[in-house]
Amino acid sequence: MTQPPHGEPTASGPEELREQVEHTRQELGETVQALAAKTDVKARAKEKAAEVRQQAAEVKDQAAVKAAEVKSQAAVKAAEVKEQAAAKAAQAGRLLQEKAPEPVLQTTARTARWSRDNRVLLLAGGATTLLLWLACRRKR
Repeated sequence: MTQPPHGEPTASGPEELREQVEHTRQELGETVQALAAKTDVKARAKEKAAEVRQQAAEVKDQAAVKAAEVKSQAAVKAAEVKEQAAAKAAQAGRLLQEKAPEPVLQTTARTARWSRDNRVLLLAGGATTLLLWLACRRKR
């Protein structure tokens, strides 16, 4: 009998030899299965695709959470800006009331009332002006 590889001791009897052979067969079977799994491109591609799908789902969930955060922050910021604009408009209105001479205030009020009462006429005039401007511009 020759010396076994890797410095393994020799079997002392037939039963021990059978056990060593069975153990070697089992290791060889596991090795063959591992090699077959590595060469099974289709199975590896399916595993990788499942992995990528899982990562994509996680990224999608993270994006949804981030979008909700950004939307919430934007709503808060918009409310702040709206509040500031209203405060500035009120301040400008008070300043106008305090500083503008009475005839200017009366004329402004009359003009605002006329504009509200004649919206359609103003829009038609604006649209006509825009169309004339575009027509003249095209002729150039």
